[in-house]
Amino acid sequence: MLTTNPFDDDKLREECGIFGVSGATGAAALTALGLHALQHRGQEAAGITSFDGTLFHTHRAMGHVAGNFDRDDVIRGLPGDVACGHVRYSTTGETALRNVQPLYADLSTGGFAVAHNGNISNAMKLRRELVRRGSIFQSTSDTETIIHLVATSNYRTLLDRFIDALKQVEGAYSLIVMTPEGMIACRDPLGIRPLVMGRLDGAVIFASETVALDVCGATFERAVEPGELVIVQGTEIRSIHPFQAVSPRPCIFEWVYFSRPDSIAGDQSVYSVRKEIGAQLAIEAPVDADLVIPVPDSGVPAAIGYAQQSGIPFELGIIRSHYVGRTFIQPGDKVRHLGVKLKHNANRALIQGKKVVLIDDSIVRGTTSLKIVQMMREAGAAEVHMRIASPPTRHSCFYGVDTPERAKLLAAKLDLGGMTDFIHADSLSFVSIEGLYKALNAARGEKPSYCDACFTGDYPTTLTDHDETATVDQFQMLAERVA
Repeated sequence: MLTTNPFDDDKLREECGIFGVSGATGAAALTALGLHALQHRGQEAAGITSFDGTLFHTHRAMGHVAGNFDRDDVIRGLPGDVACGHVRYSTTGETALRNVQPLYADLSTGGFAVAHNGNISNAMKLRRELVRRGSIFQSTSDTETIIHLVATSNYRTLLDRFIDALKQVEGAYSLIVMTPEGMIACRDPLGIRPLVMGRLDGAVIFASETVALDVCGATFERAVEPGELVIVQGTEIRSIHPFQAVSPRPCIFEWVYFSRPDSIAGDQSVYSVRKEIGAQLAIEAPVDADLVIPVPDSGVPAAIGYAQQSGIPFELGIIRSHYVGRTFIQPGDKVRHLGVKLKHNANRALIQGKKVVLIDDSIVRGTTSLKIVQMMREAGAAEVHMRIASPPTRHSCFYGVDTPERAKLLAAKLDLGGMTDFIHADSLSFVSIEGLYKALNAARGEKPSYCDACFTGDYPTTLTDHDETATVDQFQMLAERVA
């Protein structure tokens, strides 16, 4: 099998998207609609759990929302006016049905379902301690750690148990939890992963992005604040802040790539920010060229901004087919090689003899950029210049983004000249970290206002599991040298 999108394979991937609704008739159908809007955040699997006032009902499946949750029999099997859902791209745990969320457990306080966007960076350490104390895990997902921490807490009320559990975890989390008492939505104290709240005819809705509210016809009210727990019973809400206040550090890559361009993040239009990043890139890295060409689809807003700022015409030099499935069976190596053109193909008549500027959102391993440059040259481009609407990705993410190990990141291995040679471009430039912050109307001071660790290595939390693993790896390397 071949993934027919040769460009998406070399992207940083957001782990998942979450959606929850309380107080709406047919909550599961509404949740399925919301998950459709969040499908870009996770395409491996999807799940929905509903509560009918007495029983919890769950349906989980591998694959997309479409085909799994657009069937009447599935939605009829999820009754109730409370539901939460999840779309998944795994960064921890194997790709298997047992890891598909929402995860559910029967606790002493009743049913407990949880949908999680993010990554618990001390989950392995907590898991070892819980197993030693007798906990039996049913998945390999870090999210299950939260369930066991709640189950084994010595506090009396479920809310206090939940808070106690969260105070033991580190890393990034946006959570939607369902219990017989109601729904709880929360973000980690740094607000690394996003979560917003809206209303629909009185019903309360939570989602990873505002676009999911738009699709459902809901009205956006506000973002869930970093460190905030919003407790919902029916359509009534209350808010608490049980954690010590710290300076928020939301993930800056939400504006660069993860969020849909029609979402609002941090009170700013994602589309407008991406256009401004492109404009900053044109100011910082001008080039004498004939055309500005986006790498579809994520490079489009930045390419528009670059073209408007530079005065170079914007053109669709790479045409994407929207009618090709994700995979197809390969009859041989020759067809496998040709298959990369099924979804993207150069607009040869436009490109031939032209000096082109390609705009993409990021470079990860560099294999994508190499293919794109080669495609342009084969189409007869006179010069190919690459401009990237984010700083070089030199560090791995441990907060819910699927990042290759650092040794596989092109910018961690090569300097700018080496990267330019690797992708066979005539020139290559990235927007600076200062330019990225400027596009967000911010400045990177001593206390950054975003998590930009993938660019700077400035991680806002401790990384217990990673540090322990690194220590073991270093010990093994030392032992090998001694041997």
